[in-house]
Amino acid sequence: MDVYQELGVEPIINAAGTLTRMSGSIMHPQVVDAMVAASKHFVMMNELHEAAGRRVAELIGVPAAHVCACATAGIAIMAAAVMAGNDPLRARQLPDTDGMADGWVALEAHRNPFDQAVRLVGGRFVGIESDAEKLRQALAGDRIAGVFFTFSWFNTGTTLPLSQVTAIAHEMGKPVIVDAAAEIPPVEHLRRFIDEGADLVTFSGGKALCGPQASSVILGADPVLVAACAVNDGPNMSVGRGMKAGKEEIMGVVKAIELYLSRDHAADQTLWEDRVSVLLTAVGQIDGVEAWRQMPHGLGQQIPHVAVRWEVAVVGMSYAEVIEELLQGSPRIAVQFINEAVYRFARDTGPQIRLHPHTLAEGEENVVAARLAAVLSTP
Repeated sequence: MDVYQELGVEPIINAAGTLTRMSGSIMHPQVVDAMVAASKHFVMMNELHEAAGRRVAELIGVPAAHVCACATAGIAIMAAAVMAGNDPLRARQLPDTDGMADGWVALEAHRNPFDQAVRLVGGRFVGIESDAEKLRQALAGDRIAGVFFTFSWFNTGTTLPLSQVTAIAHEMGKPVIVDAAAEIPPVEHLRRFIDEGADLVTFSGGKALCGPQASSVILGADPVLVAACAVNDGPNMSVGRGMKAGKEEIMGVVKAIELYLSRDHAADQTLWEDRVSVLLTAVGQIDGVEAWRQMPHGLGQQIPHVAVRWEVAVVGMSYAEVIEELLQGSPRIAVQFINEAVYRFARDTGPQIRLHPHTLAEGEENVVAARLAAVLSTP
């Protein structure tokens, strides 16, 4: 019996993408092997963190790196590193920021539920419009620690280019930390944001990298600032202690990065396009249904997917009913639902469901296509 079924949990076919609530991605067998091997020995965790960071930085070609538990942990640790620095006493003081700069300037177009990680370690936000002069003025305020910049498909509001933000911030003597959790592919983005001036940037290990779900990597332009990330992370007594990555996750994400950098990314794109075609063919001819190939808004996560919307009066089922029918059937199929309530800057998309090819196993695109076509054709 499947290990999940032993607990009464029925696995799903995931057409929703690498979403945390749907357990991220599937790890490569080599990643699992690395984690199993790591589980068989004791190590000094500070030594492992240092060695893993050095290996990741070498692989990607950046000055320094630090492995941590997930991208949300990465955001919290980056913010803590800027506020508390390398001082263990200040690191232990957080989230009490008395005597520290704790203000984070953020463009209003970048505010999102995940930025709670900055507040978790004692940071507070100073929101501004996407205006260069207002950014400069905000950075001159009392107790400003730096700039928090987000890249994501759901941030579709007007923004400033990262290179302009980093130039202004550095002119004002402030660092810029970047949340780029899902901003690959393309693979070049692993270096892009550091090249554009970011001081620290975090990527999830459990999305396109297909590493452990509870892993991420922080990349940095300044080894001293990356060292401060280590001070503010486990196993040290700091806000990062409760977000610690185990030896298994650390070795797993290092292996995942090695594999990702050596992949045939063009072949991946071809495979995903083929799956998109299968899905489009199945649902594109149903009365009242519109289906089209779509790419995520923004720079990263450039994986084609299928968007589907329909006239409820013609199909005879609401979006909620279709989604529930798919999820409660056999096999269970999960899709991504986009509506005005999902993210405040996604309102121009209109209601739709999205079908993502990169989280499907071989042949599952045919199962999803047949089931969705049947549901939409049979009210």
